[in-house]
Amino acid sequence: MAFLGEPVSRPAAAAALTRESSTTKLAKFFPNATPVRIPVRLTRLGDATSTTSESTVIEFGTSQEVLFASTLPLEFADKLRLRNSDGSLDTEACVVALQCNGAHRAVAARFTREVANWIVKP
Repeated sequence: MAFLGEPVSRPAAAAALTRESSTTKLAKFFPNATPVRIPVRLTRLGDATSTTSESTVIEFGTSQEVLFASTLPLEFADKLRLRNSDGSLDTEACVVALQCNGAHRAVAARFTREVANWIVKP
């Protein structure tokens, strides 16, 4: 992890650019997508014995969907939990689109219910 004032390693910077470009490509299929940068904890919901999670950034949003990069082994229709650090966003979503680029995936997930405080409105 780089702190302010520290250089970011080239492999990390290249990986971030790759994830952004793949998410940007997926966003073309969501014409109402608005660029956002919301850090979240992404948790794949499944059986109680195997929960996987990672930190990621929601890069695009619509009133019903979010788009982000992930290294988790996600599949179509997987249920996810998205939570930001202060808990003002804490909701579930379902994977509706995937675009794979090696180990990274650009993911689109649709909220399973209306999110009252979501910043992208219809």
